[in-house]
Amino acid sequence: MVKVTFVQPDGSEETIDAAPGQSMMEAAQASGIRGIVADCGGNCSCGTCRVFVAPEWRARTGTASELELDMLEMHEERQDGERLCCQITLADDLTGVRVAVPKSQF
Repeated sequence: MVKVTFVQPDGSEETIDAAPGQSMMEAAQASGIRGIVADCGGNCSCGTCRVFVAPEWRARTGTASELELDMLEMHEERQDGERLCCQITLADDLTGVRVAVPKSQF
């Protein structure tokens, strides 16, 4: 299992176990993580599953595609490490990854 820690805007944290090969968004939805709306169900077409990847994990989670960047540009609250978690596929080497959930997905 891959351990993923979601940090909420209030500083509270929730660590979940997820299966390798699953998207971070799927794992968050299955575990009831607050703030991961995922209106499009993981199709990279709504931008409502944004997270901010902790600096030490950014190289391992990869870079955003052009389509993902287009979705991210719709938001006012921009930060380094911003990704759509539907586009992050979990793997064993990501166990311990930390991401922050934004105050709002809109």
